[in-house]
Amino acid sequence: MKDRQVSRGFFVLLHVSFSCHLPLPFFCGQHVRKVTMAHTVTMDFVLWLSLLLGQVVTQHLAARASTVPAPIVIPPSQNFEGNDGPWSTFTLRIGSPAQDVNVMVSTAGYQTWAVVPQGCPSSEPADCAKLRGGLYNYNESSTWAHNNVTSNGAFTLGLEENLGYTGNGLYGYDTVALGWQGSNGPSLDQQIVAGIATPDFYLGTFGLDPRPTNFTNYNNPVTSYISNLKQQKIIPSLSWGYTAGNQYRENKVLGSLTLGGYDTSRFAPNDVIFPFDTQDIQALTVQIASITYTANSQNTSLLSTPISAFVDSTVPWIYLPLDACKKFEEAFGIVYDNSSQAYLVNNTLHDKLIIEHATVTFVLQNSTRGAQVEISLPYASFDLVATYPLAANSTRYFPLARATNSSQYTIGRTFFQEAYVTADYERRTFTVSQCTWDPNARQNITTIKSLADQQVPTRSDSHHISGGAIAGIVLGSIFGVAAIVGLGVFLYRRFAAHHHETDEFEKPELDSSQQFRTGLVGDKHTGQEIDGKHYIGAEVDSKRLPGHEIDGKRFLGHELAGNVKMGHELDSGQHGSAEMPAREMPSAELP
Repeated sequence: MKDRQVSRGFFVLLHVSFSCHLPLPFFCGQHVRKVTMAHTVTMDFVLWLSLLLGQVVTQHLAARASTVPAPIVIPPSQNFEGNDGPWSTFTLRIGSPAQDVNVMVSTAGYQTWAVVPQGCPSSEPADCAKLRGGLYNYNESSTWAHNNVTSNGAFTLGLEENLGYTGNGLYGYDTVALGWQGSNGPSLDQQIVAGIATPDFYLGTFGLDPRPTNFTNYNNPVTSYISNLKQQKIIPSLSWGYTAGNQYRENKVLGSLTLGGYDTSRFAPNDVIFPFDTQDIQALTVQIASITYTANSQNTSLLSTPISAFVDSTVPWIYLPLDACKKFEEAFGIVYDNSSQAYLVNNTLHDKLIIEHATVTFVLQNSTRGAQVEISLPYASFDLVATYPLAANSTRYFPLARATNSSQYTIGRTFFQEAYVTADYERRTFTVSQCTWDPNARQNITTIKSLADQQVPTRSDSHHISGGAIAGIVLGSIFGVAAIVGLGVFLYRRFAAHHHETDEFEKPELDSSQQFRTGLVGDKHTGQEIDGKHYIGAEVDSKRLPGHEIDGKRFLGHELAGNVKMGHELDSGQHGSAEMPAREMPSAELP
């Protein structure tokens, strides 16, 4: 019985030591003599192991809560759409109940755009809604919040204005989810949505740039969708990897979009890293060192001097200086059509170019380090088809555009058919790589960690701790501490034996001491203090999940809306979509 009492007292002291962060010798030397025992060692040991197990599991769960989220792969819609391609699109679910719309990926855009019913008036074809990727009817969404500062919430879109694109957007806030219904893609409430009707942007867009929207000034920014994903720890960083896909390889290759990482199975890696441009609005700017045309084993230079160009998937065109366009004309035999301001391709020329199987190679250069990467495009990547309203009938065209000045130099969506671009907005760098076409390649997603999470494990890492490993850690910890406790008990027994004759707490009458039992209950409450410290972990966990705070910030748009004083009227019944863009093409039936 005496040994049990000593052991019990040691465990109580161990609890108090852990609770108060005091060394065991302090208790052994000052307070051990006042402790007696009423319960068995077995019960105490079970309690102690439970507390220890709870601490270990809590610490592990806290560690797991701090791991980096895995990247998100957005599934393509399985459709090729658009009046200037067509192109592999991606599906968004907007509103409540969710309305599916197919959109283009815009590497320059920073908002979500969707075509609204005003974009398909009665004068348009009966299948207008389908041609434009589906319509978003904001009036049927219970979560739509109108931007009511202007009479109808309309503002200029502002994207690609340097290239002559125009249009207004009906701005508001609604729920936006990525992927088709049932794909379990992320969903965020109260995100900026612009309803568009202009035919300049025939389909809606999903912007990848994390820049905020400023309706009035730079003092009241509204957070972008990708930034909200990062803030809510849904993606690991402000980064993405994207390639547009194409129709001419492997019986069509769908586009690939990863947020917070990239898919290494889609490209050949290289060591060339490009810094962001000093102008954030055109961050993905590269220096084109050369452009070479290759056919029949002959090489022809198409660029006389290096130029800087903006890499932008929003538009299909490649804008180059006039002298470079002239060299393209000579190499491919294409002819510029002044009325449509485009290079049209008739059937005879098309057949000839298919036989020649020419290739155009862009050499992109890091202007500061001189490192270069080559991206080759076959003629098939330039073999695009314009449809209504760009052309009354399907018409082949070559997506080369004459730039009027250096601000228009752009490498558009055509380039993304053969290039995989990865952008990291936290490190302000990006890469451009040649796509690979292995039909048996398996998706291999790599995480781009945030600058703040370099040493934190990723949830999708192959070396994450398994359930078996957790059990091993817990058991190992228990046995290790038990061994230390056993050694302490052994040493204390020797100490107790030495002082046996003078130690008062060993007297039999103490077994009936009610005062001791009251003190023992008090020690149990001391154990509850350890539990209290254990539960502090729950408070820490709640701080690790700032979703509710961020949800509050997501409503910031309404406050911003109150200050908006600019914008242009966009009548809810406006039929502006009947206007033709500058590049309207004459009819030329395809065979």
